[in-house]
Amino acid sequence: MSGMIFADSLSRLGTESAFVVLARAQALAQQGKDIINLGIGQPDFKTPEHISEAAIKAIRDGHHGYTPANGLPELREAVAADLNRRHGVEVNPDNVVVVPGGKPTMFFAVMMFGQPGVEIMYPNPGFPIYESVIKYSGAKPVPIALEEKNGFAFSAEQVLSQITERTRLIIINSPANPTGGVTPKEEIDKLVAGLMDHPHVALMSDEIYSNMLYGGREHVSLLQYPEIRDRLIMLDGWSKTYAMTGWRLGYAVWPDAAVDHVTRLCINDHSCVNAPTQFAGLAALTGPQDCVTDMVAQFDARRQVIVDALNDLPGVRCADAAGAFYAFPNIEGTGLTSKQAQDKFLDEAGVATVAGTSFGAWGEGYLRFSYANSTENILEAISRIKKLL
Repeated sequence: MSGMIFADSLSRLGTESAFVVLARAQALAQQGKDIINLGIGQPDFKTPEHISEAAIKAIRDGHHGYTPANGLPELREAVAADLNRRHGVEVNPDNVVVVPGGKPTMFFAVMMFGQPGVEIMYPNPGFPIYESVIKYSGAKPVPIALEEKNGFAFSAEQVLSQITERTRLIIINSPANPTGGVTPKEEIDKLVAGLMDHPHVALMSDEIYSNMLYGGREHVSLLQYPEIRDRLIMLDGWSKTYAMTGWRLGYAVWPDAAVDHVTRLCINDHSCVNAPTQFAGLAALTGPQDCVTDMVAQFDARRQVIVDALNDLPGVRCADAAGAFYAFPNIEGTGLTSKQAQDKFLDEAGVATVAGTSFGAWGEGYLRFSYANSTENILEAISRIKKLL
């Protein structure tokens, strides 16, 4: 029996259930069960060839030493140029900090503002790491309830009404995980206008799915609002857009006042990002973008297939997925809770999905389906569930 005494804060740290489901699905598959995985949120495409080649070349050319803590200067310049191309905004490369994936930005942002006695707002249902890290920091997590009737967009009025003098940070995510919801421009306009009355509140906009919008929708980046640039952290990266989840490469644009703080956190935490990976990221941003267009077109086709198929299931209804690569159907009509449905579909139909409650209390009655899988697998998965129901 170990006599080690761990810090109390560890008991407040949650997990990302999609990885737990993935492990169970893999264990079942090893036992010889035929499993279709619609659980994990990662593209099923290979990283485009020219991107992988750039990393291999970097290794051969000897680029394997430390890099600046905030990222290679040419990579930060390429990020700034890409943001200008996509969102029509000017970004100083000195405000870009490159990190290993999307999570370090979330972790650093929350730890920078979070402490006992303060409040941090986050989307619910939302990416589980937000709530987990807020609790870990000692701050009070205040949910922004996302509802199906609003297409899972946040209501600016509701967000603003929840601000107190203890609020330090508001996290928003559009296009959203797990719901696929996209918040329309008029709500973002309202939020920004309302924040003028609350100069003490910072904003973290998680825009990791900014390239994945469907049905003619356009991405609205929070960078497009100069009036909040001095307190905005905008998170984006390569994982979803370029099918680079395992490369661990992300970035954020930080306000002037936070750049030194976050750079110091990087130095204390990971020194710098893997050098060859940064060269791959550079090739992704400066090379041809047709790989992105192709992947998004395929996601769009699958999205239409899965939403129709889910709406065809007894006791299930599914809102139109507007962005990212998730469908978030309401399963209340089946009489199952989210967790029951997740377990039943995996054990009895061999289909991995993630319970809505893995993304917060407001996710009860829903399941997350990732359509980052082939159309054939998606149709087979839904047909298995249909037989079960």
